[in-house]
Amino acid sequence: MSVYTHVSDEAIRSFLTHYDLGEFVSLQGIAQGITNSNYFLTTSTGRYVLTVFEVLKQEELPFFLELNQHLSENGVACAAPVARTDGRLDSELEGKPACVVACLSGADTSWATEKQCFNTGAMLAKMHLAGQSFPLAMDNPRAEKWWREAFVQLEPVLETDDAALLKDEIAFLDNHPADHLPSGIIHADLFKDNVLLDGENVAGFIDFYYACNGNFMYDLAVAVNDWARTADNKLDSALKDAFIRGYESVRPISEAERSYLPVAHRAGCIRFWVSRLLDFHFPTSGEMTFIKDPNAFRDLLLTFRNAV
Repeated sequence: MSVYTHVSDEAIRSFLTHYDLGEFVSLQGIAQGITNSNYFLTTSTGRYVLTVFEVLKQEELPFFLELNQHLSENGVACAAPVARTDGRLDSELEGKPACVVACLSGADTSWATEKQCFNTGAMLAKMHLAGQSFPLAMDNPRAEKWWREAFVQLEPVLETDDAALLKDEIAFLDNHPADHLPSGIIHADLFKDNVLLDGENVAGFIDFYYACNGNFMYDLAVAVNDWARTADNKLDSALKDAFIRGYESVRPISEAERSYLPVAHRAGCIRFWVSRLLDFHFPTSGEMTFIKDPNAFRDLLLTFRNAV
């Protein structure tokens, strides 16, 4: 993640007094992603990941951390949170919400194999099933209402063609709701950089801080849009098919879900085109900033529209 919050040695040593993690050794910023400040935290007992939250509020953290704990206990490969000595999973650091999670083995990939896509799809389906027994709920904060409001903010700074495309696509999605489809806990951001791989196998899903309740096909489409996306922003059919076959090896897709999937791909494009446009035109300053190309999802969206 991009590092926005500087953490002093004094602050981290004080922070660690609330944990049974041994002595502080080092803290290294992770320069990836967009929204939170992430660090590799090394202590005398091992290596962990420390996250300082730039947007999420303290009262929102228990949902995400308890979800990670629930999924980990139910066989989903993910980074389990580390509890404080008082039992809390969330904490505070430098005046902001924070947490510590296990540091998983493995690494992400910039270009996946068919087998990696298959196994990631299977683990996503396993997550959808395991999430059915999670007792808490969270509305999707980056869905229809959010992108309508974002369009009002973005319209004055967009090129005419892009503004017209975004407006038209939002209207299309308004006319194609997914209320009738199976839903539950979704990751909502399962890009390649949020999955750690050990060879062809999934070592763990990470970064659940966009997780929420939503329809499963949207979650599947968001993942496929990244895992199967080529350098020229089209979908590689072999990778897409492998991902969906992996998913269906655990949770079969209904005919209604299959019919909605092309719409879900377009919704996934809008979600990340809009968020990247906001980051590009209204950036947040920080020690290290990493703004991803907004046009990748605009161009991918056009391929879905042209296929209709």
